[in-house]
Amino acid sequence: MIQDILSIVVALGVLITFHEFGHFYVARKCGVKVLRFSVGFGKPIYRYVGKTGTEFTLAMIPLGGYVRMLDEREGNVPEAFKSQAFNNKTVWQRIAIVAAGPVANFILAVIIYALVASMGLQTLAPKVGHITPNTPLAETNIQPGDELLSINGSVVSSWEDVNLVLADLIGTSGTITVRYQEELSKEKETDSVTLDRWLKGQNPNNLIQEFGVRPWQPKVTPVIAQVVEKGAAETAGFKVGDKVIKANGQSIDDWAQFVTFIQNHPGSRVSVVVMRSGEPTVLTIVPGSIERGNDIVGYAGLAVVPPKLDESVFRERHFGLLASLDYGAQQTWKMTALTVSSIGKMLQGLISIDNLSGPITIAKVASASADSGLQSFLKFMAYLSVSLGVLNLLPIPMLDGGHLMFFGVEAIRRKPVSEKIQSMAYRVGASLLFTLMAIAIFNDIARL
Repeated sequence: MIQDILSIVVALGVLITFHEFGHFYVARKCGVKVLRFSVGFGKPIYRYVGKTGTEFTLAMIPLGGYVRMLDEREGNVPEAFKSQAFNNKTVWQRIAIVAAGPVANFILAVIIYALVASMGLQTLAPKVGHITPNTPLAETNIQPGDELLSINGSVVSSWEDVNLVLADLIGTSGTITVRYQEELSKEKETDSVTLDRWLKGQNPNNLIQEFGVRPWQPKVTPVIAQVVEKGAAETAGFKVGDKVIKANGQSIDDWAQFVTFIQNHPGSRVSVVVMRSGEPTVLTIVPGSIERGNDIVGYAGLAVVPPKLDESVFRERHFGLLASLDYGAQQTWKMTALTVSSIGKMLQGLISIDNLSGPITIAKVASASADSGLQSFLKFMAYLSVSLGVLNLLPIPMLDGGHLMFFGVEAIRRKPVSEKIQSMAYRVGASLLFTLMAIAIFNDIARL
């Protein structure tokens, strides 16, 4: 729980600070007096007043922030300061100030993705391990061992790329192309699959498996490398060096096969034959039970001798400064397009509203990405920054996009939208935002 909280505080703290700094910086450049720069809501836990009179605060609830500017609509402004009031600036200056927050988030995403690229990228090539019958990919001639090269015209060099392309295909109808390289001949082939509102309204756990493919995994000889102390396997008499050859009479020649067998038999007696010092030995194990998602699976408490991995399935890329920035810009654009597309499909009913996530899920993802290493955490922060930028640009009153909508109308009509209409729109916008937040939190609790 502490790690979940710290991960989300760090992620949101950086993103919100950068977002509000965008507003702050452009406001100052446009000659607007900034009264307060706050990261977080609620009671301030830190306060500092700068030379220009701006109060910088850090508040207790790190789920947002704001920049409060001098504005005649919020109170009396002395004559000497009226030229520094936000409402007295030109409509184009006001548009620039409001747009600066989301733009700052996109810039931050580019920087973070560039930083990730500068560290070097090592990915696992999208080599096919298994094709599932009655799935889209089963329509093709792709075989286990082949490597995916592109899907629907988008180049894929890793399973992460595959997942992002498939996310963009949710709700899609029509024929899409799949380009791949055959394992034996090394020939590059093109095939096609037909989708009919694929996964419309569903909440899939694994897009890659839904598409019909399981990633290639090396065949691992089931030789025991470690027996967990006081675990079910130690109780059953397993020893380091044992080679599993049968489970309940079923031949075992791969570690993944044995793991699946144990997981499918929680709390049941399983007869296992192992080779020990060249002689077969019969052991009886009763796997323990652990929760995995909504399921209860068996657990033995064993580790296997790791296989020597085939280096040909790894892809390693190194980037210079300019190449890193180019990668950052491309990734930011790709994630922005995916976010906008997903919002559009959700409004059309093609993507289930169950996919909306709130602070609990975000905290868990932040914690999990932190567990996976610095690069994973940085990628999560970059995507969250993109999401924050896109969501703030939605034309919903209360958000930056709502303000931009009113300013855009003002620029066209050459007079501002009436205060009455704006006030009514803000109430509607607030109701909509609170409703979406309630749905997101409900989804979070349901996932728990």
